[in-house]
Amino acid sequence: MSATPSDAANDDPLDDSDNATGPVPCRVVVCRDCCCGSPKVTGVDHAAQTERLRAAAPVRVSDCLDVCDQANVIVVQPSSAGRAAGARPVWLGLVNDPAATEDVVSWVREGGPGVAPLPDILDLYVFSPLTRRRPDGS
Repeated sequence: MSATPSDAANDDPLDDSDNATGPVPCRVVVCRDCCCGSPKVTGVDHAAQTERLRAAAPVRVSDCLDVCDQANVIVVQPSSAGRAAGARPVWLGLVNDPAATEDVVSWVREGGPGVAPLPDILDLYVFSPLTRRRPDGS
């Protein structure tokens, strides 16, 4: 399934109403298409990064999230508790180093957005995706 930037940030697969097993955990979306997850970003073991993130939280692999200048992009979606606290998805870009991946994993394991404070080191990776523009420029 492909996700657009707005899909990754605004849809709510975290709604507890369809989860009979309890609160929904923090979730992660990884971009793996034209730039992210490709040899264009050198020195990154994309498969290992994805699997490392999967060890901490459910991961959805997306086609292009349309922020190629930030490759490799990871979107951390809040848990149901984080959403209840008002948290929104956190977009992280240029996560091209195993140490940065470990920082994301640690934060997600602590609860992620709205539950655990964003570690100072991850501030270096946070960005706001631009709104997609239509081909007519509007």
